Amino acid sequence: MLGYLQQLGGQLGAWFYVIAGGLACAEAAVMLGLVLPGETALVVAGFAAHQGWISLWPMVAVAIGSAALGDSVGYEVGRRLGPTLRSSRLGRRVGDDRWRRTDDFLRRHGGRAVLLGRFTAGLRALTPGMAGMARMPYLRTFLPWNVAGAVVWGAGCVLLGYVFSASLTTLDHALTSVPLVLIAVAAAVFVLLRIRKRHRVR
Repeated sequence: MLGYLQQLGGQLGAWFYVIAGGLACAEAAVMLGLVLPGETALVVAGFAAHQGWISLWPMVAVAIGSAALGDSVGYEVGRRLGPTLRSSRLGRRVGDDRWRRTDDFLRRHGGRAVLLGRFTAGLRALTPGMAGMARMPYLRTFLPWNVAGAVVWGAGCVLLGYVFSASLTTLDHALTSVPLVLIAVAAAVFVLLRIRKRHRVR
């Protein structure tokens, strides 16, 4: 798996910024998160940053900006289309149960739902649109919670991938050196036992 990712990273290079950022943006903007969570792309991008294929902090900035933009687009779509979206073919595929759960979640938590929904895949895709349908005040309520969620979620996913890659590298080094250490210890024990046996014979 590690070899496959290394090969993929060598081919994509800077395209990681575009692909990961695009998926993070589209998650709420076009409800892509219902089938393909953007966090997966950001975690892989963090892995790519640790491998040196892209830079870490620019990727973090792209993740945050893309997440905030995607939710804002989702909000605007919900505000403009509203019930039309919900009764459309896409809305019917989402299912009444998901719409109802998101509606209840938004009613219970208000502005905080924008932040809390960021950390659940299904809610992450639907909450911005539902906030727009409910006419949640954009500048006063939606935008601050949206940006806060984008910072925590976007940066967190990328850094998680980065740390995961670092742990894999450490593990890889350990797996390479541990057998050598075990062989050395076994050889030392064998030599000591032979020396001890000779002393007993004498």
